[in-house]
Amino acid sequence: MPYTTMLIKNNIINTILLISLVFFSCNPSYSDDVQNKEVLERSLQGSHRSEANRLRDKYRHPVETLTFFGVKPNSNVVEITPGRGWYSEILAPLLRSNGEFTAIIYDADLTNNAYLKKLNGFYKTKLGDNPEIYSNVRLEEINHKSPIFDLDSSADFVLTFRNVHNWAKSGTTDEMFRSFYKSLKTGGVLGVVEHRARSGTPLSQQIKSGYMTEEFVIKTAEKAGFVFSAGSNINNNSLDSKDHKKGVWTLLPVQRGLSDKEKIVYAKIGESDRMTLKFVKP
Repeated sequence: MPYTTMLIKNNIINTILLISLVFFSCNPSYSDDVQNKEVLERSLQGSHRSEANRLRDKYRHPVETLTFFGVKPNSNVVEITPGRGWYSEILAPLLRSNGEFTAIIYDADLTNNAYLKKLNGFYKTKLGDNPEIYSNVRLEEINHKSPIFDLDSSADFVLTFRNVHNWAKSGTTDEMFRSFYKSLKTGGVLGVVEHRARSGTPLSQQIKSGYMTEEFVIKTAEKAGFVFSAGSNINNNSLDSKDHKKGVWTLLPVQRGLSDKEKIVYAKIGESDRMTLKFVKP
């Protein structure tokens, strides 16, 4: 069931956004990175974004990340298990006029996991409460125990942010990546952002800590048929020692099990050190 795109109450921002959409609709190639970045920046300014989500921008570098992957306003983009929709808030307005945006979420009727049920409801409510923003978002619901889907080689981009550790824990990583491959066009891009473990970290420790090795992600993608294209240091964080007592969840934004004093100390680290990897379907 479709959902939509952007309501900005500020008249000045509305005018700027309208001008940009007219400009880009007349220029379907969107070949200039500077122009793409300008449109991405406008997506970040939407009044639909909460202050808490805006605070994550400095850690997650969405403009630089999406530019690195190559996403443009006329792209067909699929976001995998978007959680509470942090990136969806940026992608939906970016793609609403000339692109396509599909969110893959877990079907609440096919799981007994209370957290996944909650996320399903939260995401649907988010879309439904803001039809001016999200009415063009397409939803595909999948079984989290057998996450097989096929969008018939229609997507330009499949994007996933901080999810690989969850699939490793549930043993569904290979199925996920095979579904990504089936959903992309030839030449399509798989973009992965994930918490990064030190090279050589045992898989059991990766799953426990939430930090995955680049080797694991690259090997999994190549097994599915992808070719590794490039990596970026956009989301690197040298302050992250990766040896926290509650794993990656010790850091922002979760800060699990910390006292108030500890939260202040760990907040200085920021969010996790993350790999940013781009793969291509040959």
